[in-house]
Amino acid sequence: MTTFHQLNAISLRGQPISMADFTGKLVLVVNTASHCGFTPQYAGLEALYKKHAAQGLVILGFPCNQFGKQEPGSDGDIAQTCQINYGVSFPMFKKVEVNGAAAHPLFRYLKDELPGVLGGRIKWNFTKFLIGRDGKPLKRFAPITTPEKMEAAILAALES
Repeated sequence: MTTFHQLNAISLRGQPISMADFTGKLVLVVNTASHCGFTPQYAGLEALYKKHAAQGLVILGFPCNQFGKQEPGSDGDIAQTCQINYGVSFPMFKKVEVNGAAAHPLFRYLKDELPGVLGGRIKWNFTKFLIGRDGKPLKRFAPITTPEKMEAAILAALES
Protein backbone atom coordinates (compact mmCIF):
# COMPACT_ATOMS: atom_id res chain seq x y z
CA MET A 1 0.00 0.00 0.00
CA THR A 2 1.36 3.42 -0.99
CA THR A 3 1.81 6.07 1.68
CA PHE A 4 2.07 9.85 1.34
CA HIS A 5 5.81 9.81 2.00
CA GLN A 6 6.40 7.36 -0.89
CA LEU A 7 5.00 9.76 -3.49
CA ASN A 8 6.89 12.25 -5.66
CA ALA A 9 6.12 15.35 -7.73
CA ILE A 10 7.97 17.82 -9.95
CA SER A 11 8.47 21.35 -8.64
CA LEU A 12 7.53 24.39 -10.70
CA ARG A 13 11.27 24.75 -11.38
CA GLY A 14 11.44 21.19 -12.77
CA GLN A 15 13.08 19.49 -9.78
CA PRO A 16 11.81 16.09 -8.57
CA ILE A 17 10.61 16.35 -4.97
CA SER A 18 9.91 13.39 -2.70
CA MET A 19 7.09 13.76 -0.21
CA ALA A 20 9.49 11.94 2.17
CA ASP A 21 11.28 15.32 2.36
CA PHE A 22 8.30 16.46 4.45
CA THR A 23 8.45 13.66 7.04
CA GLY A 24 7.81 15.19 10.45
CA LYS A 25 6.04 18.20 8.92
CA LEU A 26 2.33 18.99 8.90
CA VAL A 27 1.52 19.28 5.19
CA LEU A 28 -1.35 21.12 3.52
CA VAL A 29 -1.75 20.07 -0.13
CA VAL A 30 -3.81 22.46 -2.28
CA ASN A 31 -4.84 22.24 -5.94
CA THR A 32 -4.57 25.82 -7.15
CA ALA A 33 -5.41 28.03 -10.14
CA SER A 34 -4.36 31.55 -11.07
CA HIS A 35 -7.66 32.66 -12.65
CA CYS A 36 -10.23 31.35 -10.17
CA GLY A 37 -12.65 33.09 -7.84
CA PHE A 38 -10.74 31.39 -5.01
CA THR A 39 -7.29 32.57 -6.23
CA PRO A 40 -7.14 35.29 -3.51
CA GLN A 41 -6.81 32.37 -1.05
CA TYR A 42 -3.12 32.38 -2.03
CA ALA A 43 -2.70 35.38 0.30
CA GLY A 44 -4.30 33.54 3.23
CA LEU A 45 -2.31 30.39 2.52
CA GLU A 46 0.91 32.40 2.48
CA ALA A 47 -0.05 34.07 5.77
CA LEU A 48 -0.66 30.65 7.37
CA TYR A 49 2.63 29.38 6.01
CA LYS A 50 4.62 32.32 7.35
CA LYS A 51 2.86 32.18 10.71
CA HIS A 52 3.28 28.42 11.31
CA ALA A 53 6.27 27.26 9.23
CA ALA A 54 8.57 27.41 12.25
CA GLN A 55 6.20 25.02 14.05
CA GLY A 56 6.40 22.55 11.15
CA LEU A 57 3.68 23.55 8.67
CA VAL A 58 4.44 23.29 4.98
CA ILE A 59 2.00 24.13 2.19
CA LEU A 60 2.33 22.47 -1.22
CA GLY A 61 0.57 24.10 -4.17
CA PHE A 62 -0.38 22.06 -7.23
CA PRO A 63 -1.73 24.13 -10.15
CA CYS A 64 -4.55 22.47 -12.08
CA ASN A 65 -6.30 23.48 -15.32
CA GLN A 66 -9.16 20.95 -15.12
CA PHE A 67 -11.79 23.31 -13.73
CA GLY A 68 -12.97 25.99 -16.12
CA LYS A 69 -9.50 26.21 -17.73
CA GLN A 70 -8.52 28.54 -14.86
CA GLU A 71 -4.80 27.70 -14.98
CA PRO A 72 -3.90 28.01 -18.68
CA GLY A 73 -0.44 29.55 -18.22
CA SER A 74 3.07 28.16 -18.40
CA ASP A 75 5.18 27.35 -15.35
CA GLY A 76 6.67 30.84 -15.61
CA ASP A 77 3.23 32.46 -15.75
CA ILE A 78 2.13 30.49 -12.69
CA ALA A 79 5.27 31.41 -10.75
CA GLN A 80 4.82 35.08 -11.63
CA THR A 81 1.17 35.15 -10.54
CA CYS A 82 1.96 33.39 -7.26
CA GLN A 83 5.02 35.40 -6.35
CA ILE A 84 4.24 38.87 -7.68
CA ASN A 85 0.51 39.02 -6.92
CA TYR A 86 0.42 37.02 -3.68
CA GLY A 87 4.01 36.76 -2.38
CA VAL A 88 3.86 32.97 -2.33
CA SER A 89 6.99 31.46 -0.83
CA PHE A 90 5.73 27.93 -0.13
CA PRO A 91 6.63 25.14 -2.60
CA MET A 92 4.72 25.12 -5.88
CA PHE A 93 4.66 22.22 -8.31
CA LYS A 94 4.15 21.69 -12.03
CA LYS A 95 0.58 21.66 -13.28
CA VAL A 96 -1.23 18.38 -12.59
CA GLU A 97 -4.58 16.77 -13.17
CA VAL A 98 -6.48 15.89 -10.01
CA ASN A 99 -9.40 13.91 -11.51
CA GLY A 100 -9.71 11.30 -14.23
CA ALA A 101 -7.39 8.68 -15.66
CA ALA A 102 -4.43 11.09 -15.80
CA ALA A 103 -4.80 12.27 -12.18
CA HIS A 104 -1.46 12.67 -10.42
CA PRO A 105 -0.75 9.73 -8.05
CA LEU A 106 -0.64 12.13 -5.10
CA PHE A 107 -4.22 13.22 -5.73
CA ARG A 108 -5.39 9.67 -6.42
CA TYR A 109 -3.97 8.72 -3.03
CA LEU A 110 -5.50 11.70 -1.19
CA LYS A 111 -8.94 11.17 -2.74
CA ASP A 112 -8.84 7.48 -1.77
CA GLU A 113 -7.91 8.35 1.80
CA LEU A 114 -10.31 11.32 2.16
CA PRO A 115 -13.06 10.89 -0.46
CA GLY A 116 -15.18 14.00 0.26
CA VAL A 117 -18.79 14.64 -0.75
CA LEU A 118 -18.24 13.71 -4.41
CA GLY A 119 -16.66 10.38 -3.52
CA GLY A 120 -13.47 9.93 -5.47
CA ARG A 121 -13.50 13.34 -7.18
CA ILE A 122 -12.30 16.83 -6.44
CA LYS A 123 -15.04 19.39 -6.93
CA TRP A 124 -13.02 22.49 -7.83
CA ASN A 125 -9.77 24.43 -7.44
CA PHE A 126 -8.49 25.11 -3.92
CA THR A 127 -9.58 21.81 -2.43
CA LYS A 128 -7.19 21.28 0.47
CA PHE A 129 -5.84 18.15 2.21
CA LEU A 130 -4.17 18.24 5.63
CA ILE A 131 -1.59 15.49 6.17
CA GLY A 132 -0.18 14.73 9.62
CA ARG A 133 3.48 14.69 10.54
CA ASP A 134 3.36 10.89 10.20
CA GLY A 135 2.05 11.13 6.60
CA LYS A 136 -1.52 10.12 7.50
CA PRO A 137 -4.19 12.25 5.79
CA LEU A 138 -6.21 13.98 8.51
CA LYS A 139 -8.80 16.27 6.95
CA ARG A 140 -10.13 17.50 3.63
CA PHE A 141 -11.34 21.08 3.18
CA ALA A 142 -13.73 22.34 0.50
CA PRO A 143 -12.69 25.04 -1.97
CA ILE A 144 -14.89 27.59 -0.18
CA THR A 145 -13.12 26.98 3.14
CA THR A 146 -10.75 29.90 3.57
CA PRO A 147 -7.27 29.43 4.99
CA GLU A 148 -8.31 31.44 8.05
CA LYS A 149 -11.10 28.95 8.80
CA MET A 150 -8.59 26.06 8.64
CA GLU A 151 -6.26 27.56 11.24
CA ALA A 152 -7.87 25.85 14.27
CA ALA A 153 -7.47 22.41 12.65
CA ILE A 154 -3.89 23.26 11.70
CA LEU A 155 -3.06 24.39 15.23
CA ALA A 156 -4.62 21.25 16.72
CA ALA A 157 -2.58 19.05 14.37
CA LEU A 158 0.63 20.99 15.08
CA GLU A 159 0.11 20.49 18.82
CA SER A 160 -0.65 16.77 18.64
